Amino acid sequence: MRNFALLSSLVALSLTAAEPGFLHRQGAQIVDAAGHPVTLRGTNLGNWLVPEGYMFLFENGPESVREIDAFFRDIAGPDQTDRFWREWRDRYITEHDIAALAHMGMNLIRLPMHHALLAEGGEGWRHLDDTIAWARKHGLWVILDLHAAPAGQTGTNIDDSWGYPWLFESEKAQAGTVALWKRIAARYHNEPAVLGYDLLNEPIPPFNGLPRLNPKLEPLYRRIVAAIREVDTRHIVILEGPQWASTFAPFSPPFDDNVMYSFHKYWTAPTREVIRPYLDFRAKYNVPIYMGESGENTDDWIAKFAHVLDEEKIPWTFWPYKKMEKTSAIVTFRKPQHWDAIVEYSRKLGSVGTAEKKGAQRPTPEQAQAALDDLLEQIRFDHGHVNSGYVRALGMTPPPQP
Repeated sequence: MRNFALLSSLVALSLTAAEPGFLHRQGAQIVDAAGHPVTLRGTNLGNWLVPEGYMFLFENGPESVREIDAFFRDIAGPDQTDRFWREWRDRYITEHDIAALAHMGMNLIRLPMHHALLAEGGEGWRHLDDTIAWARKHGLWVILDLHAAPAGQTGTNIDDSWGYPWLFESEKAQAGTVALWKRIAARYHNEPAVLGYDLLNEPIPPFNGLPRLNPKLEPLYRRIVAAIREVDTRHIVILEGPQWASTFAPFSPPFDDNVMYSFHKYWTAPTREVIRPYLDFRAKYNVPIYMGESGENTDDWIAKFAHVLDEEKIPWTFWPYKKMEKTSAIVTFRKPQHWDAIVEYSRKLGSVGTAEKKGAQRPTPEQAQAALDDLLEQIRFDHGHVNSGYVRALGMTPPPQP
């Protein structure tokens, strides 16, 4: 992709930016060590450590991490699937990606995490360490986002759970979540490139009567924050509201001095009116608010909403950094060979091992392996294409065109 080749050259020639310093809350603003307000703009590294089916173009097929993993094991075998995921995590995000984001003018990345990769000795720690080091080198801050908590905080594919937010019913899972955040905070308590800790992504869906769980959210947040503060008093804690980060209504007055509240906003009008409740919450409690996810829309919509957020001085990270085939991201990469056949098979699969009964054409092991190998090539930094219109819609600077 020619514009990515140019960007690669610019990144290679760029000087190391000044390392970011600790940020903290001061009233309703995020400020640096000298008390100066900081404008924060960036993106989410979605689909990397927490893959999602729709970003593999799977529709009516595997959606969650475990479902995608089972599907790949079905078509390519367990050994090749294990190898694929190791290489996927090594290739999907590299220092080149972080340097490119800095070159475009961004200074913030939100990093979704899966609890299973952060078990003792888990490979997720290496990826967190590397990303934070790259961000520090290139002058960005990192928000660590627990996208998939033990037992699941959403009960949908996005947290790799079992159809219900069991986190709020399981003391074991809650204790595991508290302990995990304490380990994260202990590891990074002296790291200024980490802006803060986004404790739970999009907790408690709005359907099936699940808002009845809302009263359990803030008590869990209090437990997590208390554990974090035992080992880390400097980093910001970020609290998302329930119903997929859509409401702050269940929250009581802030219980921590260094806190920021996060909302997500998809598929609404890109106007100030749709964020009015969050602005009112900010004014009422004199605390910062942050738009953690939005996007999946046209360049025009993105530009209008980003403008509203900038006018209101709301930090933001649009979703996601890159996607297969779609232009609603900073970077697009091509779908691999045989992918249409694999998508068709996934659509008819239902549950693993039943697709042939539905008349689906099963890909051969050789086709599946070739597709997964090609996918590992397509996700490489130098094989992507920067969507200049999307980047400009965010108010950033795309690489020059050849």
